Amino acid sequence: VQLVESGGGLVQAGGSLRLSCVASGRTAGINSMAWYRQAPGKQREMVASISIGGGSTNYADSVKGRFTISRDNAKNTMYLEMNSLKPGDTAAYFCNAERLRGWGPPVWGQGTQVTVSP
Repeated sequence: VQLVESGGGLVQAGGSLRLSCVASGRTAGINSMAWYRQAPGKQREMVASISIGGGSTNYADSVKGRFTISRDNAKNTMYLEMNSLKPGDTAAYFCNAERLRGWGPPVWGQGTQVTVSP
């Protein structure tokens, strides 16, 4: 499985961005998915996760009420709608896919940069 993120960029505080993560290859073995982010000098942290069918989601406290995760399994795509962005949201955002048992280790995308100016 390969994951490719897109949608990052430079935005002013209070603005919005929509990230996409497109999966290709052996996508049948994908289980839950998640968005992580890593700011310079900080550890990678989970931003939001979504279950295989999309019915269950979880968010970091710092983004609750502002970010929405979703997925379209027919398109092998996961999204992260980010609203009311803050300078503290500035980071590289990574897509992660957990695999069903026996399908292999988790997969990561290459990341997309989000920069929020004051």
